Amino acid sequence: MSASDPVQGVLLGLIEGTKLEVTNCFPIPKTTEEDDFDEMYYQIEVIRKLRHVNVDHLSVGWYQSNCYGSFINKGVLESQFNYQNSIEESIVLIYDPIKSSKGKLSLKALRLTPVMMQFFNEGKYTPEDLKKTGTSFDNMFEEVDIVIKTSNLTSALCCELGEIMPSGNQYGFLDLGMGNLLEKKLKLLMDCVDELSQDSSRFFSYQRQCQKQQQQKQQALQKRFAENKARSERGEAPLPDDDIHKQFKPIAVPPRLDSLLVSSQIASFAEQIDEFANQSFGKLFMGESLLPKEESGSSGAKD
Repeated sequence: MSASDPVQGVLLGLIEGTKLEVTNCFPIPKTTEEDDFDEMYYQIEVIRKLRHVNVDHLSVGWYQSNCYGSFINKGVLESQFNYQNSIEESIVLIYDPIKSSKGKLSLKALRLTPVMMQFFNEGKYTPEDLKKTGTSFDNMFEEVDIVIKTSNLTSALCCELGEIMPSGNQYGFLDLGMGNLLEKKLKLLMDCVDELSQDSSRFFSYQRQCQKQQQQKQQALQKRFAENKARSERGEAPLPDDDIHKQFKPIAVPPRLDSLLVSSQIASFAEQIDEFANQSFGKLFMGESLLPKEESGSSGAKD
């Protein structure tokens, strides 16, 4: 299994006041559609066996690995909604193995906001529902602060390993090796922008069709009104308008959930790219300060 293969599992722990402690977890096996695997039965059995050995067995959420920060999609939204609908304190823990392999631990704990829970629960995803619930791309998820605690033995082991295997590169913290990661995020950002543009074009097409249909309906009603006026002058009964209303049926509104997810993912990519850019500029300035004065002055003169 490569680092890019997604991995999912269940988080176990306990709730103490306003704190949610994650103390254990177990993975969910990867299966195909052909496999006869009951995921819910598997989770219940694992939790039951953990309870027998006196291990924290309360389900407090789930985790998922995701590369390059592209984690906002309908699958994550549905899973977190189901968890949070059952246990209000549930979280989803997103882990990026690619970014972590570059020397920066990438962990993000997220929950759905109350407005997003209400919007997703209604299941209509229309512009009217967006307006009624006040849902937008920037209030779909709320991030939960993470505090990582290790045992004293683990801390002592890390200190001992640092003494046994000291780093040979004194300036390793100035490495700019995350450039390819930044390039990949920019490509994913451009793909999301293209997808959002296509979705906007479909919605604009829907609006044009509604406007055109409304104009045709008004013309038909005006024509019927003139016809009924002529019939009343002749002493004839007016014709009803029901057939016109039946003729122009309402056009189905395209759901706005996909555009909401893409917009939120674009905002997430922009935030990550801004973070990468700040780190890179900081490393460049620090590296320049470490250069000898002669070399630094000559490079400044060339510029």
